[in-house]
Amino acid sequence: MIDHFGIKVKNLGIPKAFYQAALAPLNYQIQFDNEWVASFAEPRNADPTGDFWLNVGQQEPEHSVFSAQNEKEVEAFYQAALAAGGKDNGAPGERSLYHPGYYAAYIIDPDGNNIEAVYHKNKRKEKRI
Repeated sequence: MIDHFGIKVKNLGIPKAFYQAALAPLNYQIQFDNEWVASFAEPRNADPTGDFWLNVGQQEPEHSVFSAQNEKEVEAFYQAALAAGGKDNGAPGERSLYHPGYYAAYIIDPDGNNIEAVYHKNKRKEKRI
């Protein structure tokens, strides 16, 4: 299980505002914020430091994927990210090449990162031992 992950950004101003808007439909909020780092998490996350981080530094484009609870959240993420200045990299729709029911949308953020929201509508939850 992943505790948290981060991406590098050139500065925090534009990316932080972008992610605040783009991740709002997925219930992500800023948890921690200073001049070098900002972190986001869902309110149900017990870790006050967040699970998605923006760190100032030299960056190379990354691919990050956020879970959605349904197709409407994927579509709301896509619209919010476009409105916040993101660029289309794949409109909401099923991507059956991954598995049937893989419903996702892709956006390029202001720093060139590919971000995705996905809803696994037919994915079976497997019991782990």
